[in-house]
Amino acid sequence: MPIYEYRCDSCGFQKEHLQKMSDPQLTTCPACNKESYSKQLSAAGFQLKGSGWYATDFKGGSKPSTPPACQTGEGSCSSCVAN
Repeated sequence: MPIYEYRCDSCGFQKEHLQKMSDPQLTTCPACNKESYSKQLSAAGFQLKGSGWYATDFKGGSKPSTPPACQTGEGSCSSCVAN
């Protein structure tokens, strides 16, 4: 269930409420009982931390393997691109 932040325009009372998305919006302020309690627009409450969360968790496929370097430097080994 999402957490919604509400604020009263009359008295300034502010509180977060855990509600279902299908629940009706609250309009009565719990502090002053006036009908000026409204839902606020607020930022999402999560952060993505760490390195590589996208590359390790969601990106499809695997990285292509790089061939080992040519040992002789002449381009004669089977993994050398110069063949």
